[in-house]
Amino acid sequence: MSSVEELTQLFSKVGFEDAKIKEITKNKKVSDSLSNLINQAPTNYTWDKQSRALIHNLASLVKGSELPSSELIVEGISNGDLKTALQVNAAFKYVKAKGVDSTKTDMNENSGVGIEVTEQDVRNSVIKYIQDNLENIQNERYKLVPGIFANIKNLPELKWADPRSFKPIIDEEILKVLGPKDERDLVKTKKKNTDNAKKNGKKNTSNANEKNNNNKSEERTMFNEGFLGDLHKVGENPQAYPELMVEHLKATGGKVRTRFPPEPNGYLHIGHSKAIMVNFGYAKYNDGVCILRFDDTNPEAEAPEYFESIKRMVSWLGFVPWKITYSSDYFDKLYDLAEVLINNDRGYICHCTAEEIKRGRGIKEDGTPGGERSACVHRSNSIETNLKEFRNMRDGVYKPGEATLRMKQDLTSPSPQMWDLIAYRVLNAPHPRTGTKWKIYPTYDFTHCLVDSFENITHSLCTTEFRLSRESYEWLCDQVHVFRPAQREYGRLNITGTVLSKRKIAKLVDEHHVRGWDDPRLFTLEAIRRRGVPPGAILSFINTLGVTTSTTNIQVARFENSIRKYLEDSTPRLMFILDPIEIVVDNLPEDYEEILSIPYRAGTPEFGDRTVPFTKRFYIERSDFSEVSDDKEFFRLTPTQNVGLIKVPHTVSFKSVEKDSNGKITKIHVHYNNEAQEGKPKKPKTYIQWVPVSEKFESPIRVSETRVYNQLFNSENPSSHPDGFLNDINVNSELIHDNSIIEHNFKHVIKEGPWVVDSVKNSDFYVDEDKTGKEVHRFQGMRVGYFTLDKESTQDKIILNRIVSLKDSSK
Repeated sequence: MSSVEELTQLFSKVGFEDAKIKEITKNKKVSDSLSNLINQAPTNYTWDKQSRALIHNLASLVKGSELPSSELIVEGISNGDLKTALQVNAAFKYVKAKGVDSTKTDMNENSGVGIEVTEQDVRNSVIKYIQDNLENIQNERYKLVPGIFANIKNLPELKWADPRSFKPIIDEEILKVLGPKDERDLVKTKKKNTDNAKKNGKKNTSNANEKNNNNKSEERTMFNEGFLGDLHKVGENPQAYPELMVEHLKATGGKVRTRFPPEPNGYLHIGHSKAIMVNFGYAKYNDGVCILRFDDTNPEAEAPEYFESIKRMVSWLGFVPWKITYSSDYFDKLYDLAEVLINNDRGYICHCTAEEIKRGRGIKEDGTPGGERSACVHRSNSIETNLKEFRNMRDGVYKPGEATLRMKQDLTSPSPQMWDLIAYRVLNAPHPRTGTKWKIYPTYDFTHCLVDSFENITHSLCTTEFRLSRESYEWLCDQVHVFRPAQREYGRLNITGTVLSKRKIAKLVDEHHVRGWDDPRLFTLEAIRRRGVPPGAILSFINTLGVTTSTTNIQVARFENSIRKYLEDSTPRLMFILDPIEIVVDNLPEDYEEILSIPYRAGTPEFGDRTVPFTKRFYIERSDFSEVSDDKEFFRLTPTQNVGLIKVPHTVSFKSVEKDSNGKITKIHVHYNNEAQEGKPKKPKTYIQWVPVSEKFESPIRVSETRVYNQLFNSENPSSHPDGFLNDINVNSELIHDNSIIEHNFKHVIKEGPWVVDSVKNSDFYVDEDKTGKEVHRFQGMRVGYFTLDKESTQDKIILNRIVSLKDSSK
């Protein structure tokens, strides 16, 4: 009888999550049965989400009782014959009744193994049921759907169909008959909203705010919960001048309008993916629009490559901007409002140095606020003088640093954002879009809120480091008499164990510690894409985190585990060997060929099967053989221990080895145990992967470079290293294998890719990824990890990147 600690370790090893393990171990009978059943499976069997659910279901049926021949059911689950809980239940009933007399053939017959019910078969049955009950369905509408599901499930011809296919098909066919849900289907919801409004003494606004589109109010997403769920409705944000709201609502049509406003001075990183999803996703969820706006007010730091990369990354994450705009589009309008600010005596020209400005604002030498504040000596200049000086700035009279336009705010305010911020500065630099027209450029503090106003942004969503800016944001809009958008702040997303600073990444690139800004060990979005991470995995990960006002600090291991779960059920599997050693089967002729059919992914028929020839010669992983025979913990091939090969009907046993002059094994000779044997052949302790040698099938395929990535840094906080973050670099962050081989079906995966199935639940904010890059050709290398093609890969030189390992190795 295993202890809870031992059970926890076993269940974790096969992939159960911590919460599920706690739930299972609370029931001693179920957990003991589950342990026994897992140990009946092949030692190297890779458990996935479906097989874990099925084996747990079986354990719940056994529940501590004796079940002779239970290994037949376990085998059925592990080899993919038993695909559903219904089949497992039927197999359990059969084995329980027959006991030791159970046979695999009879169990399969009683469990519907081999009976294929296609989605089209299900659809035909659903259509027939709807037609037979059409009048009642049209009268009762969507309230009948739960009953329809139950009735369809009980149809005899669908007994062995996958019930997971029922609901989407029923929903599709019902939608064709009834159309989208309308007020007839939402009466109860409206009444509840009305009652709640009355109870809270508030006016009922449910009619204006309800979304009939797929009944989104019933879904739980990051857009209707927490920070985003509590945001104001369009038109509810207060205005100093109410008449401006009237014009705003005319411009927006009362719909949500957001923007994603990156500075084109570098590459986006993982933290930006949350900002992209928040702004684009919130707008789309609310049937609104989102603008991609480049905040291009600093020509000294901007470059065309950044503009293009940002557009590429937004598209890759699956979002389509309503418009692409630039702050520079509004330079003329911004300049006019700067003169309005001066004419309203809310702006003045300052000739202080940068250090003098800091001291006047109470900024201490260490950069922190809190010192004594004092007004600039130029603050009391006349409007006429300030206007003249501002035009001198515009006309090139002053050099950079000699004059700035500052806002005349409130030096007594507790907020540093009200201490006379700079609105314009002199920069003698040509702009990528406006050329040499301007000698002065507006700052972020002046530009951001006004361009939000110009573009009629309903929700100006930004991270919490801009929280203090809200006061100056609203102040400036009011001073120049423009519509005041509502700025709201949420917590940013950080990844620990790496660096996201542009300056630090530039140092890594310039000193050649990494391959470039898109090196797969970095966390720029370009790097994450090159590594092969699907965009849907990022969106799914962010959706699980939700949006709050707290900063979210996530360990790299947690992020990678999320990617692993996303890929687990959505990529084909291939036999892939990093360090191959040749095997020769002595008792087979040179032309021997045994054709095997292996699924690309067990339990997922839609992925199909692949053909693999078993021949006289094949390769295995070097670590799958040991010359030591008495190691009880080693279950693979040894001089005294047979081993199974995945899907090959018979085992192989050791005969001899060949070695080079250095004593390194170059070839292993084995015997194929395919002779007729009396009784049941002994089951091997484990099954290993193999790659055949076949000229006919052009196998194996040689891989020039297999790049296995680990964390770039050793610690959770590289910047805290006493000798600087560069001294925290992990020397094993990139391991390159130059002798890897892969089965010939890799060509099919490349030709038919991408294979990743979108597993983002909230598909109403997700668009398919850009499929033009090589990184979309993802697959699972058995026992090794998830891989994809690197961008440097060519037809003659295959280069693979490991996306993530099969299991979290951070511990």
